[in-house]
Amino acid sequence: MKIKNKVYYNKKENRMKDEGNVLKARALFYSAKTKNLKFLLKNRYDWMNSYINSEHIGLEIGAGAGISKEFIKCKNFKISDYAEYDFLDYKNIDATNTNFDSEKFDFVIASNAIHHISHPKKCFIEVDRILKKGGKFIIQDINCSIVTQIITMLMKHEGFDFGVDVFDENVCATNAEDLWSGNDAIPNLLFDDMKKFKNEFPNFQLLFHDYKECICFLNSGGVIAKTFYIPLNYFLLQICNKLDIFLTKFFPKIFALQRQIVLKKIN
Repeated sequence: MKIKNKVYYNKKENRMKDEGNVLKARALFYSAKTKNLKFLLKNRYDWMNSYINSEHIGLEIGAGAGISKEFIKCKNFKISDYAEYDFLDYKNIDATNTNFDSEKFDFVIASNAIHHISHPKKCFIEVDRILKKGGKFIIQDINCSIVTQIITMLMKHEGFDFGVDVFDENVCATNAEDLWSGNDAIPNLLFDDMKKFKNEFPNFQLLFHDYKECICFLNSGGVIAKTFYIPLNYFLLQICNKLDIFLTKFFPKIFALQRQIVLKKIN
C-alpha cells in the first residue's frame, strides 16, 4: 500500500527535536551512555564492509554527522557533505556535481542521503562518473513502508510524494525551499521497479538489495533529528534486532523502515 500524498511539513509542525543540528547530534553520539543509537548505526554500516577493501579509495556523500568513520574499515575513506563542518574531509560538496576527477573512487556510500537529494537522477549520473569501473555505489536509505508513512505523518519532520518523476533531471523531488526536507518515497520510486532503474542507468548492475530496521530504528532516539526512546541493554537490543529481521523479511512493505542497495559500475 502506498499513500499517494505529497506531505511537506513546515518547521513549526515538526515534532522531532533538533532537526538539522548536526554538531549536537555528533556530540550526543560520542557522549551517549545508552547503546541504542550506536547499536543501530553499527548495523547500518557494518554490512557495507563486505563490499569494501581496506586499500580502496572511498567517499561518503551526504555524511551528516560523519559517524560512518567509526564503522567503515578503510584507511582511504573520506566523508563529504554540502556543509562546512570541521570534521568533514571534503566541504561544500554537492552530490549532483562533486567536481571530483572522473573514475577517482572504488566505492561511494550514501547513508540516508538519497531521500534528501532534490534531483536524484543527477546524483546517480555523478556517482557513475566518479566511480572506477567495477566500483560500488553502496546505499542505505528509507523504505517508505506503511509504518514509515504513519511515522512521517505523526512526527511531521519529512514528507513523501509518490507522484514525482525521480528519473527526470528537471523535476525537484523534495521541497526546494528547505535543504533538510526529505521525500521518503524517493528510494521506492528508484528501486521498487529495478527493470525501470536499469533502463535509466544501464551502467549500474544490482548486486544486493535487502530490507532492514523497524523497532531498532524507532527506539534509537533518532540519528540527527531527536525523539523519545527507551534505553536498552545489549541483550534486549539483540532481541529487537532479531524481531526486526523477521518483520522486514516477511512483511517489508508494512514494517521495513530501511533498505540496502549495492550497485556495481560495469563500464
